[in-house]
Amino acid sequence: MTLLRFIHLKYCYIASLMTEKMLKFVDINQKNPSKRNEIERKNDFDEIYAEFIHENANKQSSRCSQCGVPFCQVHCPLSNNIPDWLKLTAENRLEEAYELSQSTNNMPEVCGRICPQDRLCEGNCVIEQSGHGTVTIGSIEKYITETAWTKGWVKPIEVNNELDQSIGIIGAGPAGLACGEELRKKGYQITIYDRYDRAGGLLIYGIPNFKLEKHVVNRRIKLLKDGGIKFVLNFEVGKDLSLSELREKHDSILIATGVYKPREVNIPGSHLKNIFPAMEFLTASNRKGLGDKVELFDNGTLDAKAKDIIVIGGGDTAMDCVRTSIRQKAKSVKCIYRRDKANMPGSAREVANAEEEGIEFIWLSNPKEFKGNGKVQSLIVDKIKLGDPDESGRRKPIIEKNSEFEIRADIVIKALGFDPEELPLLFDESRLQTTKWGTIKTNFDTMETNIPGVFAAGDIVRGASLVVWAIKDGRDAAKSIDNYLQLKRNKKVA
Repeated sequence: MTLLRFIHLKYCYIASLMTEKMLKFVDINQKNPSKRNEIERKNDFDEIYAEFIHENANKQSSRCSQCGVPFCQVHCPLSNNIPDWLKLTAENRLEEAYELSQSTNNMPEVCGRICPQDRLCEGNCVIEQSGHGTVTIGSIEKYITETAWTKGWVKPIEVNNELDQSIGIIGAGPAGLACGEELRKKGYQITIYDRYDRAGGLLIYGIPNFKLEKHVVNRRIKLLKDGGIKFVLNFEVGKDLSLSELREKHDSILIATGVYKPREVNIPGSHLKNIFPAMEFLTASNRKGLGDKVELFDNGTLDAKAKDIIVIGGGDTAMDCVRTSIRQKAKSVKCIYRRDKANMPGSAREVANAEEEGIEFIWLSNPKEFKGNGKVQSLIVDKIKLGDPDESGRRKPIIEKNSEFEIRADIVIKALGFDPEELPLLFDESRLQTTKWGTIKTNFDTMETNIPGVFAAGDIVRGASLVVWAIKDGRDAAKSIDNYLQLKRNKKVA
């Protein structure tokens, strides 16, 4: 047998084995983890999706077509090796699947739960485009990682050669945590500062339990602590120490504060009481879930029970607000959005969940005026029609004349997005340069600010975005900080 013939036969054998395990999308239908019915899930804040049993995860992974160009991976901000860990799962090689999954993602158990897969990996799955139904990538990612936690495969960082250089990270959200973990793996001393009393940022106080139960975040934080990362909480830069003073304590700084300043609805009546930013409402609810005493919730101010609730906005935060309200036993919950359902910026899956739970969506509507006597009592709304696409490519909302109508409201929640806080002022560092949008200005390649050794990552640079993008930015920042500190070490040696 010639060598060429042998290679050909070996290739055919390997291909047949792959075919045996994979490409089963023609024979096996798409199956998602079971979802609790809407009546049951409205009565608590538990996650609504069950875990995949092994057999289902195995079968659903085998539906992957192992594309030559994996569009799922291309459209993942982290470039996760999705086809490879799907194949490993189909072959019952779960520990290897986990190792591969976590090699590109610091929080796969989080992304498996809250990523808008319908807009990213699953939405670009080739078999989805062919009409066979996407591979349920997010559910399998969650299954792999939960199995890893159960089996004890998730281990804290072990540092054999600790360096004498330290990094101070401002912000214990996804970007800061990811950056801290990557730099700790390299032996750096890491201290993460946060103004809140718990680490996790948006993951703890912004996202409701029915999407991300807090024990999932807390065990990740514990893992980082066990790996030698220090956390300093209830710490405000500019109050406890200025940015300049913090720089003196560390060899490099990362700013990863996120963006928390709510966008306003500048219409008549905005001064009325019981009109709240989304994060204030969600934080109060999440704190109650964590067992905290929350005065404004306990006295009924931020409790939706037996009240008519209006949420203004159409993104994922708006969906979090309406679904939280319904679980607090609101009398009615309405979502006001100026475009139609097809143009909602939030996850289509979350919109569908909200509709199942009884949320009323009032599409093509725009708030005009808040009415009330001291407290908001109603919202005047104009009807909208969609015109030609604007510079973003989306059809521009146009107010229809004489179309206004009135909606009763006891509480109005503004979920219109977030802007950066004025960090140069807050940090007592006037030299820190920002963009015209208020985000921190950085070098595109290195992520370094105009202040040497100070880097920035996540929403405070790119604007309000997804958790998965924050993780990617944190990982990229870690590489840049490592390069910067290596140069510092080399200069000392020279």
